[in-house]
Amino acid sequence: MRHPASGPVPPSVEAPRSAGSRRRARRAGAGTLAVLLATLVSGCSEEEGVAVRTATVERGDVVEIVEAPGTIVPRAAAVLTAPAAGTVATLSVSDGQEVHAGQEILVIESPDARDALARAQAADAQAARSARTPAPGRRGTTAEQRRAREEALRGFADARARAEQIPDEAARTQALAALDAARAQYDLLSAQSEQLAGQVEAGLASVGSALSSLGQAQRVQTRAAVEAAQRVVDSLVVRAPIAGRVWLAGGGGGGGGAAALPPGAAGLLAAGGVQLPDAGDAGGASAGPLTEGTPVAAGARLAVVVDASTLSVTADIDETDVLQVRPGTGADLSLDAVPDADYGATVTAVDPEPSPGNGGAVSYTARMTFDGGTLPGGEPAPAPLPGMSAVVSLRVREAPQALRVPASAVLRAEAGRSEAVWVVEDGRAQRRDVSVGARGEESVEVLSGLREGETVAVSGLDALRDGAEVP
Repeated sequence: MRHPASGPVPPSVEAPRSAGSRRRARRAGAGTLAVLLATLVSGCSEEEGVAVRTATVERGDVVEIVEAPGTIVPRAAAVLTAPAAGTVATLSVSDGQEVHAGQEILVIESPDARDALARAQAADAQAARSARTPAPGRRGTTAEQRRAREEALRGFADARARAEQIPDEAARTQALAALDAARAQYDLLSAQSEQLAGQVEAGLASVGSALSSLGQAQRVQTRAAVEAAQRVVDSLVVRAPIAGRVWLAGGGGGGGGAAALPPGAAGLLAAGGVQLPDAGDAGGASAGPLTEGTPVAAGARLAVVVDASTLSVTADIDETDVLQVRPGTGADLSLDAVPDADYGATVTAVDPEPSPGNGGAVSYTARMTFDGGTLPGGEPAPAPLPGMSAVVSLRVREAPQALRVPASAVLRAEAGRSEAVWVVEDGRAQRRDVSVGARGEESVEVLSGLREGETVAVSGLDALRDGAEVP
């Protein structure tokens, strides 16, 4: 919500404001009371019969403010959950204790998790044995074929020697021809046999390769299962992921959502951006204090650790104002807890995604450093607690020593017309278009259309007309 702020005008033209608004106005206008629009003239137009007040165009600081609801957030927050169903065997910390990162919080005894690890290890051992089993093949096939061929060749040699000893030439020729034909047929059949044997060998090799690949894939899966089960068993020793203060949740086995956390912890987590489901999401028995022997379900919230060593601020900026908010924009904070303190913050980033709003409203979250604060006497203000709410006044535009007029002097732009003021010159009113810059709570920066020292009307504007007499 835009809420301009700058140096004040005299009480005669200042609208009533709340205590918070007066406090912010004092911040924005401190030190400029003597600078702003020193002269007010009261008069009555003879033509219109209305009171007209005027002010002099002067120079001074103008600050445009965008107001937004904000929250003090801790440096970090973490929820610790049960990795498996079981019971709390050892509780090593007490509620509200300061812990360091990696410190043991509690130990869960979980037979289910250890049984799952044993089953995974047994399956991995079986896969390892299967991977070592040799693939089927034809052992000694080449040697058998070689011996058979040698015997066949010896037989052909003996037969040829006997055939050549036949006395009858015609019979000898016929016997040798038959022997050559038999040798040729043998060579052909032998070659086909060797080719078929090679195909069988190749098929067996392919089967063996497939079996080997399958065994390796199974081993990868079983090893992964063992590692996952081992991680669950290792995480039964629950440790703090960050340093901070620990609050123990309620027990009873259920996830419990925010209801399973100690009072105030859910608000701290929400302020730190940690969203919890509604109570009862994980089921389980009724909640009770978390002690040794308490049963817990897998995923049950066990504790929350909050690091509040460094504070920051988040603010929900309306979509109509968010484009004016950039990294480096300064802000003032008003906290109900310390109403007289002046706190500061600086924008570091604006989330590009909108935040969920109520009633269709769209807003964006601005994240800011918390720059501390001071009390009226100048001493440091107390540090707020995480989760406290604040009114954030972002200084989106600052115009030091700008030409300015009271905000009440500026006529809003109408269709086809620019913003304007009524200039009073030689006792008569004249409408003049102006270009404005920063819009403060009580004054507006004028970029063009006016000169320092000119007089403008600040009240009774609706009754004025060009040329109207202003005494």
